[in-house]
Amino acid sequence: MSVEKNKAIMRRFIEAYNNRNLEIFEELVAPDFIDHTHQQKGREKFKKLFTMAFDGFPDWHEQIEDMICEGEKVWVRVKATGTHTGDWNLFGVPLPATGNKIVMKMVFFFRIVNEKLTETGELDDQLDFFNKLGFIKYTEKGKQLFPEEKE
Repeated sequence: MSVEKNKAIMRRFIEAYNNRNLEIFEELVAPDFIDHTHQQKGREKFKKLFTMAFDGFPDWHEQIEDMICEGEKVWVRVKATGTHTGDWNLFGVPLPATGNKIVMKMVFFFRIVNEKLTETGELDDQLDFFNKLGFIKYTEKGKQLFPEEKE
C-alpha cells in the first residue's frame, strides 16, 4: 500500500476520533488489533479505551503536528488538549473529575496492513499528565527538574 494511502487512513482515523465517530473502528481497525501501550488485544478493547477517554475528557482533541510513513508503519505526533470534566475510570481505578485542562504532546505509531490498523504503541509524558490532573505532585526537586511549560 502507498505511503500516501496510509497517511490518509491515519488522518481519517484521527478525524473520526475527534468527531467521536466510533463506527470508523469497524472499517479501519482489524478485529485482532494489538495495543502495545495498554497491553491488550482486540478491536473492541481498543474502542473501549476511546469511550473511557471521552467520558473523562468530553472535549479531548488531537491535532496532527507531524506524520512520517514508511511502508506499513506510520508515526504521528499530535498536540492533545482536553478538560477533565467527567469521571474517568482508568483500568478499574476511578479518577473523579478535576476540571483541569490538559495540553500534551504524544507520538503514536501504527502498523497498517490491507487498509486496517493492526497494532499501535504510544509515547507520551504520563508523569506530567497525572501531575497536571492533580493526582500526583512533584517534590521540590521534581519541580526544579520538570518546570511547568509556559504556552
